[in-house]
Amino acid sequence: MTSQTKIYVDADACPVKSEVERVGTRHKLAMFVVSNGGIRPSPNPLVETVVVSDGPDVADMWIAERAGAGDVVITGDIPLAARCIENGALVLKHNGEALTEANIGNVLATRDLMADMRAADPFRQGGGRPFSKADRARFLDALERMVRQAGKAVS
Repeated sequence: MTSQTKIYVDADACPVKSEVERVGTRHKLAMFVVSNGGIRPSPNPLVETVVVSDGPDVADMWIAERAGAGDVVITGDIPLAARCIENGALVLKHNGEALTEANIGNVLATRDLMADMRAADPFRQGGGRPFSKADRARFLDALERMVRQAGKAVS
């Protein structure tokens, strides 16, 4: 018997929860929306809202301990993505960018470099650009493709 694909969402500050729910529901997949709290539970029976205790990386650890081959993880957290990839899960950032064995090393290195640059210049301002409709559309398309890819991996 093969296991079915599950979707894990690192839900704190995730702008695409409703898009994940839409795709997951279409494919009838179990979805786990994991956070430290403050997330409104979905009435969808396929969505399980998981509230973990406060603390650094508690939600990340919960996801990393469960996500494996054939599963899809939605996160912007690069160290969490690396752990999930090691476990065989497929990982997608909120902007639709897939994180894979081939690119996670460079993404981790860039993350560390940017953290060092911010630490060296505490007055450095700025942030990302606003999340757009085009970003949502790109994410939906990428998630649809990734769910189909994950389904092939478990069948």
